[in-house]
Amino acid sequence: MFFAAVAILFALLVALSMPIVFALGVSGLLGLALGNFSLQKLPSSLVAGSQSWVLLAIPTFVFAGSLMERCGMSYALMNLARVLVGWLRGGLGMSVVLAEYFFSGISGSTIADVSAIGSMLTPPMLRAGYKPEHAASLVASATAMGILVPPAIFMIVLGQITDTSVVGIFLAGFIPAAVTALCLFVVIVIEANRLGWPKDGRPSWSQFWLALRASLVPMVVPVVIVAGFYFGVFTATEAGALVAFYAIVAAFFYYRNVTVREMLTLVYESALLTAAVMFLLAVASVYQFLMGMLGVPAMLGELLQPLEATPWLFLLAIAVLVMLFGMVLEGLPAAVVLIPVVFPAAMRIGIHPIHFDIVLTAAVGIGLFLPPMGVGLLMTLRFANISVGRHFRAYWPYLVALFVGLMLLILFPEITLVLPRRAGMIR
Repeated sequence: MFFAAVAILFALLVALSMPIVFALGVSGLLGLALGNFSLQKLPSSLVAGSQSWVLLAIPTFVFAGSLMERCGMSYALMNLARVLVGWLRGGLGMSVVLAEYFFSGISGSTIADVSAIGSMLTPPMLRAGYKPEHAASLVASATAMGILVPPAIFMIVLGQITDTSVVGIFLAGFIPAAVTALCLFVVIVIEANRLGWPKDGRPSWSQFWLALRASLVPMVVPVVIVAGFYFGVFTATEAGALVAFYAIVAAFFYYRNVTVREMLTLVYESALLTAAVMFLLAVASVYQFLMGMLGVPAMLGELLQPLEATPWLFLLAIAVLVMLFGMVLEGLPAAVVLIPVVFPAAMRIGIHPIHFDIVLTAAVGIGLFLPPMGVGLLMTLRFANISVGRHFRAYWPYLVALFVGLMLLILFPEITLVLPRRAGMIR
């Protein structure tokens, strides 16, 4: 009865379009009152939920990604991707996936990826003869994959929730993202030959070197991040500060197309996004307290106990649950509400926390782009100006590729763990 009242109030407030973070706060307050817990738990939980050094990486990565996009680095990466694969049949579609792999390692934000990749690459695909539903499918599936490429805000939050090394999670994301990208490439090749998609002319060496030279400045970021994490040079928080400093230097001394006023605006926007994430984590700590007092983790553990003998089946069930939550609540709220409940059961059956975090990251990425209500998907469809129903007829092969990529990550943990293991972070 207690838990049902909290859940009903939360669902009602969300249905009335109250921001999720406030709906969580109000329903959490109701839970404390109904459970006869001291209301002093609310402010103490708010403070405890936001006290973590690793969260300092969020504003720096967000600011650096926004500044790099404003400078035009995303255009340079898109041009490089198009030069590399655009001359193949379906190469323009492949360049969407490749550009997202490059750009996601800089932006740190899935919504920023949708805005940048969707606005830059949807019009060229439409002009080249791609139907709107196929253009939207390419952008949506590529961005769903891109959440696995560090740095990602979601990975930082996961590290906080599961008390796992963010550096380890970052390192673990590169190969799974590449595996998922290859799955998408297979679908793109099949669709390109089936539908007769056009291809760019083969680039000359001068065009290749010009695109490569223009992309060297933004490509420094993922290379430095991988090398720094692999060799243990800096932490995630220090990496965020380094990347932000590099973005400022590049903006002022190389691109010279960003004013101080524009940069201060980006600082302000980054602060707002950081505050929203921090507030969400703080409010979610109240839920974690309530669930612990109600014995929800133990109850869910009993419910999932039949799956514990088969870890991959357990992970698949949790991934599906996270996808459904992510489709309705968005990625971060889904994580802070659900993951603290299922994480103890995962640890009890021997699933490595980094593997668990990467699988859930992939699941959240898919959930954001699941029809009919995925927030990322709805944003993508705006660029192509089509409906969900019309889009799904072309989208399902790409969803299959994303699910195949997810299953490979679940069934073969070493895909995720190989880089952290070689870096000496795990045995």
